[in-house]
Amino acid sequence: MRDNQHLDPWEATVTDFAMTIGGERVASGKTFGVVNPSTGEVHEQAPDASPEQLDAAMDAAAKAYIDWRDDEDARREALRKAAAVMFASGAELAPILVREQGKPLGDANIECLGAGVWFQYFADLEVPKEIVQDDDNVFAEVVRRPMGVVAAITPWNFPLVLASWKIGPALRAGNTLVLKPSPFTPLATLKMGEMLQECFPPGVINIVSGGDELGKWMTKHPVPRKISFTGSVQTGKHVAASAAPDLKRVTLELGGNDPAIVLDDADPAVVADKIFDGAFGNNGQICSAIKRVYVPESMQDELVSRLAEKAKNTKVGDGFEEGVTLGPINNKPQFDRVKELVSEAIDGGAKVAAGGKAIDGPGYFFEPTILSGVSEGTRIVDEEQFGPALPVLTYRHESEALDRANATMFGLSGSVWGTDLERAAKVASQVEAGTVWVNTHLALGPDRPFGGFKWSGIGVENGPWGLAAFTEIQVQYRAKT
Repeated sequence: MRDNQHLDPWEATVTDFAMTIGGERVASGKTFGVVNPSTGEVHEQAPDASPEQLDAAMDAAAKAYIDWRDDEDARREALRKAAAVMFASGAELAPILVREQGKPLGDANIECLGAGVWFQYFADLEVPKEIVQDDDNVFAEVVRRPMGVVAAITPWNFPLVLASWKIGPALRAGNTLVLKPSPFTPLATLKMGEMLQECFPPGVINIVSGGDELGKWMTKHPVPRKISFTGSVQTGKHVAASAAPDLKRVTLELGGNDPAIVLDDADPAVVADKIFDGAFGNNGQICSAIKRVYVPESMQDELVSRLAEKAKNTKVGDGFEEGVTLGPINNKPQFDRVKELVSEAIDGGAKVAAGGKAIDGPGYFFEPTILSGVSEGTRIVDEEQFGPALPVLTYRHESEALDRANATMFGLSGSVWGTDLERAAKVASQVEAGTVWVNTHLALGPDRPFGGFKWSGIGVENGPWGLAAFTEIQVQYRAKT
């Protein structure tokens, strides 16, 4: 399934990655290795921020906040400039992203563009005034005020676009920012931070890199008033606990175990490819991707067969290879987890319709895997696999499918598939998740809120709702008499 031909447009080794603090490039006395998941080998070093450097970043953000918060027109124009930078950034950033994250080059270019789309959206978003009383006696207005310094922590699956989900609304609202990317994928974000300095005054956006210890320092640091975190449920709980003593505001976008319910009037020939794409986008490394499929018993064989055919015809390889659809799993811990979950399911009696094992050779490559003959109580069903493996479960009654789909502490997203749209929409309304789609999956955009129920998070990102999450409400009341 892998092609040994390697088409690499980025032969030179880049060794000048630096943090951005107060508008300046800042090196560190310590570095850490960044692994190329296509080889499993360290290919670059990233700066490892010290506590003192984090203090400097927080101090720079706090000083920049004093002027940044006062001019909304300037903030909107700065974000428009940032969007233009990202729209033109693919040639420089996309190859870096391929090497550290693993996704195909075309997908990396789309991610660069996506970050620009998010910046442009928040630059252009109109925020109406909220006047609650205006009569002969009183004028009262609800005003959205910035919080101050925001600490943002981003994951490794979409380093750039998920950073833009935080940078765009935080800066538009008038806050300043200190952002930490995942230690698995710090390089493209560091480079983006440098590129964006031409758009913003010094200190408005600061990028620091390091391991999990740096994240702990950020959440406990006395300066930020808001923590915006995207990552695992387990880490999200630690972030919330760290923020609690100082009553920092938090937005937590956490994991999902997203169900797809195929109704008995669906056509497997129509939905199979769409379900596959909804499950295996970014090699399954999407928090809101389909993680389990519920299908009527009578439809199982055909749907599984079509999913398996799609999996077998999907090209897996290095992101620079022509025709590659899926790259490697991003990191060894996640690679080992996917291997373990699939092996446990097979040992427990799951049938392998496609894939089922790692691909021989260097790197963290895993065959796109379709499993049937599984049920609740199997870890790959009960937990979030976050990789290229999809279990297909059968059901007999629609109510049973809903009950089982909802019987989880996750509640990020889900989808329902069928030809009767009214019926499918009614079923979808009963799925316990922040976003539910009908006859599609992963339809995300900057103008609609994204967040989860239960353990899948606190608060939302995107749209005016996401912008409001970076503000405090102040009532301004004026007596006229």
